[in-house]
Amino acid sequence: MQQQLLDWVRQFNQDYAEITSLLIVLGLILVVALILHFILHKIILPRVTKSGQKKSSGWQRQLTQFNLFNRIAFIIQGVVVNIQSTLWLHADSTAQQVLNVASQAWCLLFGLLTFYSVLDILLSFLQRAAKTAHLPLRGIFQSIKLIATVLIAIMIIALLIGKSPLILLSGLGAMTAVMMLVFKDPIMGLVAGIQLSANNMVNIGDWLEMPKYGADGAVVDIGLTTVKVQNWDNTVTTIPTYALISDSFKNWKGMTDSGGRRIKRSIRLDTSSIHFLEHNEITWLEKANLLEPYIDNKISEIKVFNATIPEGKATPLNQRRLTNIGTFRAYVEAYMKSNPNIHKGMTIMVRQLESDSNGLPIEIYAFTNTTAWVDYERIQSDIFDHIFSILPQFNLRVHQSPTGTDMRAIGHSTEKSNTH
Repeated sequence: MQQQLLDWVRQFNQDYAEITSLLIVLGLILVVALILHFILHKIILPRVTKSGQKKSSGWQRQLTQFNLFNRIAFIIQGVVVNIQSTLWLHADSTAQQVLNVASQAWCLLFGLLTFYSVLDILLSFLQRAAKTAHLPLRGIFQSIKLIATVLIAIMIIALLIGKSPLILLSGLGAMTAVMMLVFKDPIMGLVAGIQLSANNMVNIGDWLEMPKYGADGAVVDIGLTTVKVQNWDNTVTTIPTYALISDSFKNWKGMTDSGGRRIKRSIRLDTSSIHFLEHNEITWLEKANLLEPYIDNKISEIKVFNATIPEGKATPLNQRRLTNIGTFRAYVEAYMKSNPNIHKGMTIMVRQLESDSNGLPIEIYAFTNTTAWVDYERIQSDIFDHIFSILPQFNLRVHQSPTGTDMRAIGHSTEKSNTH
């Protein structure tokens, strides 16, 4: 086409015929490119986008959310420019070579971006699927994007310098150490992501606790180089992906999946309030529905044992008797087993720990039948509200250090005794 224009222009001007014909062809290429751009981006794409947005869900809406068709349109424009330059300009001319290289680089760049869009759409579909939503796919897809970027970059550089991409690839061997240093974090993140996925160590939505990084909350994103954790105070902590492999952390997924959340708390009793139960105390406590079977069995067991002791040695040192602390433990255990909020298929235990200067710890060890935080705290609080309130029925007291009120009371009693 340029040759035909050149022959036509020479009829009017011999001096500038070459450059004039070239400018005319370039102008035509530009006009066609602008018309095509207008048709694609102002007429076709808006209709496609509007049609996709009308869909409340499904693959049609997903296709319009990641600029897939927009980037394909740019590829089409680059292909058209390349075809025009090949057909309309002189073969092997500088203008043709520049336009061909530019249009091909343009197509490679937007081809890469189109590949990004395809990966984003695929990732969106997988994250919505129940079987794959928990997998750390984002890091894997980011790794694929990184590899594709490196390959396209090599192809564009090879295109610009007019060399084969294989020559550049062969030269990368000498740059391996530099590449490893530059891409150290992505490479380590890729390895960590594969290990996390293969071993099912961390998934989206898991409750992760990692004090070293101040993380205590739900995993909201697992990327190539970072893992984002939304803490319970709504702050976001970013953890290097490889740290989940190299450092220790606590994943509460097992607790969540089990359906039960552990209660492991103790109350400290004043040891001076511990004593043998008298007959009137036993009669009073036996009225409790939860204690009646325990007391009846224990009294029968104690009578049988004490009957074997000779009359001359029937002293408290040789005899067995009910204690208020043992009966209290039996009551709490029966209370926990009868509580509808306690998981009956898991351990229920009330045990006595080693005493110290802060009293005698009685630990309650059980599991609620829910893992929801708010419900768990409510159940736990209700249980200990009842336990603390029931202590006086066993003539037991909670151990606590003297408060300011206690010290003032001691001071007042001392002053009164000195006055008298």
